[in-house]
Amino acid sequence: MDSLFDMTPTNTYEPLPVRMRPTKLDHLYGQEKAVGKGTFLRAMVEKDTIPSMLFYGPCGTGKTTLAGIIAKVSNSHFVNLNATNAGIGELRTIIEDARKRVRSLQQRTILFLDEIHRFNKSQQDVLLPCVEDGTIILIGATTENPFFEVNRPLLSRLRLITLEALTPKAIGQILRRAITDEEVGLGKRHLQVTDEVLEDVGIFVNGDGRMALNILEQAAAMVPDEGMITIEVLEKVVGRRIYTYDKKGDSHYDTISAFIKSMRGSDVQATVHYLARMIEAGEDPNFIARRIVICAAEDVGLADPQALIL
Repeated sequence: MDSLFDMTPTNTYEPLPVRMRPTKLDHLYGQEKAVGKGTFLRAMVEKDTIPSMLFYGPCGTGKTTLAGIIAKVSNSHFVNLNATNAGIGELRTIIEDARKRVRSLQQRTILFLDEIHRFNKSQQDVLLPCVEDGTIILIGATTENPFFEVNRPLLSRLRLITLEALTPKAIGQILRRAITDEEVGLGKRHLQVTDEVLEDVGIFVNGDGRMALNILEQAAAMVPDEGMITIEVLEKVVGRRIYTYDKKGDSHYDTISAFIKSMRGSDVQATVHYLARMIEAGEDPNFIARRIVICAAEDVGLADPQALIL
């Protein structure tokens, strides 16, 4: 098993997000739709009958953590691989080892492939036969839209599990657990913080639990034991709000789409909001201007011929 999935922290200098990785589904806050009681995935985990799956969701929502929980409770051999530094040769070795393990030990192999969208078509095709015949139980993880980034034949063999961006309330629960946990968290320092401040962190990080824990750890370093973490301390750490925005990823298109729909719906406040987000994230002004012109020409059109001139 990869050290990433060793759920017993041995290094007190590990970052707080690593130390606080949940070891059971009940601590995977904010993902009740995916792993709550009565869900398909929870039943499969509890019965250790994991099918091939694809975890899809934004950064910091628990994809790797969920794979780690499965690794902990499953009797299968678990292999962790990241598509950014893996090749076809390594895949073929894992597949051959999985076949030998089935024959000699009657043990399944679960391959967790992080950043699966980084694999090209030929690399993804290597996985098809072994996923089809059950030699490998594949668990992929991606932040990109799988319908665009994962080959359709491979996608048809995977159960898609969507993890949602964490709400401020869910992030508040995660941070409260980190504040009170005396074994791997910050509990021994007896720090004080209100629920409102913890939820403010959730607003700062736009649903990214990993970033929230990093901010908490940095804020905790700025106050003495038994001290109070206030919004002023957080502002010193954060400096400014960090927006989730990738010029080549889904957030880029989601934001411009929301901007256009806000203009189309004559929602002035929403339009300015999304415009500010794009400018703040460093979007090309020409890209924004072109979309405004397109909106004036196509969405407004003949209803107000002066819109395009304006």
